[in-house]
Amino acid sequence: MLKVEGLNQYYGGSHILRNVAFEAALGEVTVVLGRNGVGKTTLLKSLMGVVPVKTGTVTLDGRDLTRATPYERVRAGVGYVPQGREIFGRLTVEENLRMGLATRSAGTPIPTELFELFPVLAQMRHRRGGDLSGGQQQQLAIARALAAGPKLLLLDEPTEGIQPSIIKDIGRVIRMLADRRTMAIVLVEQYYDFAAGLADQYLVMERGEVIARGRGATMEADGVRRLMAI
Repeated sequence: MLKVEGLNQYYGGSHILRNVAFEAALGEVTVVLGRNGVGKTTLLKSLMGVVPVKTGTVTLDGRDLTRATPYERVRAGVGYVPQGREIFGRLTVEENLRMGLATRSAGTPIPTELFELFPVLAQMRHRRGGDLSGGQQQQLAIARALAAGPKLLLLDEPTEGIQPSIIKDIGRVIRMLADRRTMAIVLVEQYYDFAAGLADQYLVMERGEVIARGRGATMEADGVRRLMAI
């Protein structure tokens, strides 16, 4: 579904991403691991078109998106949940979800499935986003990204600052979505146990480079936990 080749990114004179290349398959969770500052968030922003890539290519389902704008990528089937959630605090839950339908025709209903995946959103449908807890806001951000039915879902540290019970709920939803084989999922994460429980394949980044990769089932044997601690 997603193919990334030779991705390079710079901030000023700093080389942030260095020849990053990987593929994310339909029905799989690709986990990107690494400490703070290694380029994980920049990688997702580059895939979403929030920052332009210097060199390399990004292809989704055979379509070259390397120079596409963020809204063109959304129309092509990319859903993005940024670090920090970035929901609209003054809008209600329902209005936030309608923002996820911005590329669809007027009057497109909010998919009822979103409320089945995250029942708390149904209960708080008319509450302002800014009044939700951090975990509820994270569920709202994921639901907003799912509203348009993406082929590729990008998640940037969805467990950050979230209580354990909601982390489990988010993990359950991610696994369910992957198992349907209707989308590819790229998950940036620092919480090793959460990542290991979901990963079909993994990448470990260090200083903008992919230094290790493999199947999720072999993460422990491959010493990924140790690489995270270095």
